[in-house]
Amino acid sequence: MAHQSPLIATDVEAYLAEHEHKDLLRVLTCGSVDDGKSTLIGRLLHDTNLIYEDQLAALTADSVTSGTTGDRPDLALLMDGLKAEREQGITIDVAYRYFSTSRRTFVLADAPGHEQYTRNMVTGASTCQLAVILVDASRGVLDQTRRHSTIASLLGIRHVVVAVNKMDLVDYSRERFEQIRDEYLRFAEDLEIGEPYLLPISALEGDNVVTSSAVMDWFDGPPLLTHLETVDAGVDASATGLRFPVQLVRRPDRRFRGFAGTVASGTVAVGDRVVALPSGVATTVARIVTADGDLHAAHAGEAVTLTLDDEVDVSRGDLLVAADDRPHRAHDLDAVVVWMSSQPAEPGRQLLLQSVNGLSNASLRTIRHRVDVTTLAPVPAASLSLNDIARCTITAERELLFDAYRDNPVTGSFILVDRLTNVTVGAGMVVGPASRWDEEPSGAMQHHPSEVTADERRARLGQRPATILLTGMTGAGKSTLALALERRLFDLGRTLLRLDGEELRLGLSRDLGFSLEERSESLRRAAEIARLANQQGLIVVVAVQAPQGEVRERIRELVGTDRFVEVHLDAADEVRRARDPNGLYRAADRGELADIPGVTVTYEVPVNADLRLDTGAATVAACVDAIVALLGERGVLGDG
Repeated sequence: MAHQSPLIATDVEAYLAEHEHKDLLRVLTCGSVDDGKSTLIGRLLHDTNLIYEDQLAALTADSVTSGTTGDRPDLALLMDGLKAEREQGITIDVAYRYFSTSRRTFVLADAPGHEQYTRNMVTGASTCQLAVILVDASRGVLDQTRRHSTIASLLGIRHVVVAVNKMDLVDYSRERFEQIRDEYLRFAEDLEIGEPYLLPISALEGDNVVTSSAVMDWFDGPPLLTHLETVDAGVDASATGLRFPVQLVRRPDRRFRGFAGTVASGTVAVGDRVVALPSGVATTVARIVTADGDLHAAHAGEAVTLTLDDEVDVSRGDLLVAADDRPHRAHDLDAVVVWMSSQPAEPGRQLLLQSVNGLSNASLRTIRHRVDVTTLAPVPAASLSLNDIARCTITAERELLFDAYRDNPVTGSFILVDRLTNVTVGAGMVVGPASRWDEEPSGAMQHHPSEVTADERRARLGQRPATILLTGMTGAGKSTLALALERRLFDLGRTLLRLDGEELRLGLSRDLGFSLEERSESLRRAAEIARLANQQGLIVVVAVQAPQGEVRERIRELVGTDRFVEVHLDAADEVRRARDPNGLYRAADRGELADIPGVTVTYEVPVNADLRLDTGAATVAACVDAIVALLGERGVLGDG
């Protein structure tokens, strides 16, 4: 159904062309029970002449038995389609309505206001670009108003209209509107929803819905429909690079093998270099096939079939991504979860996780905190109850490919399903890969301080404890220098422990892969060992790549700034490649290996390293001399 246009009577083709190129805005209406959401949508349709005569006649008849507006048609009945909704005068399920005006087309999702059906609101909000949150002028801002605002923020809805409805019940009081406006703005300061647009309306009377209100001439903003038609709610499809979830492998005959799906973000063009994940194999896009013929390029939101130059093993649930912009890979997710089940959830609960990668066994590992929807403050929680919003850690059995939800809602969202009943019990928005650096130990455990003091250990060993981190890319000489440094310090009579990255991978961290997240966890384990060894008075030499500056800082914090020495080892690219005995650089160049710092992922060069050494120009002995001299200046080597 479309807004009336004079072209429809004079030039049908021009009329169709006009509407074909209008952009689409998906709008959510939400708020507490009986705030007037359904009435508002009914008023929008009625006052823009978008209700057919037979619909209006049926509405008038239904209003006699189910209406609440006296002799007038009850416009809310247009959206309340279920018998239970009409009997109770509430919205239970999400109701959708499509309409268009001369400027824009709309899909309106009318979400239920009752707290019991908050999960339905999450479903309706997941695809919307703008939220209209209604507030009853006679009741003001309620907990459900805050809850819906919080969920809209978490779901990445950046455009919010706060419609203060039922102004007719408060005599169109400007003072009352400004009181509600100020209260809501104070609450919304900590929400990431841009600048909310607040306006006073009466959905029942039509004030400030389609046309400006004559009785509220003190408000000079545009009416609701004008704002919806003109707001810039375009989606930034380039927030992340190409993300193409493979939904189906098409093989109609032996000559054609294509991968069908919808471009979630970015752009893909014929000839682009892409990487298939999780395999990490690189290839080139050969064709972009559609029912209407081949395309040169496809953009976010377009459903296409891609063919590739090489015979790459790609299956349903895999991702094709830009070679230079890859998603996170991890088993552990840091996520915001909206719990939708009446059965409480406690840490350890076994679930199924459904995402663009397909289905995986998963568990609720930890509940970091619950969000108080009134104050937005984190609140400790041992379990999740119906409609709770909480920051959680989810662990999946299979490695997941994902982006942060705010960067890409398609690859950054998931649902949680009960294993026994197959009922959806939660919806999740990914914050990022979970970091075990911040995870609190479970159970009633406590530290047991040693009776041997640090001074006694220094006197016995003749040294001060320190952790020396040798960081650098593959081929920089970390292991070689660590061995030589260990020999020198031992010959000087010092007591030390050497932790080599490859040795850790053969033992303590053999369960981990090589994604940045798993490298972080391997380093956390090494740092914990270093911290314990330092407490025993030992000097620790750690030789690892440590490509992320943030993780290196976490090591510094864990072992203590006064004990931490960061040494950056570097050499020219050709020197590092010549030293590469395992052929990692060559394999990465061929697209056979992912997650190689300095090649396929970034190696963040230390900004404030305590010492920088060019291992391509200096000898091993000279590098060891420089480190020993620094340790002497720091008092690590004592008086010996």
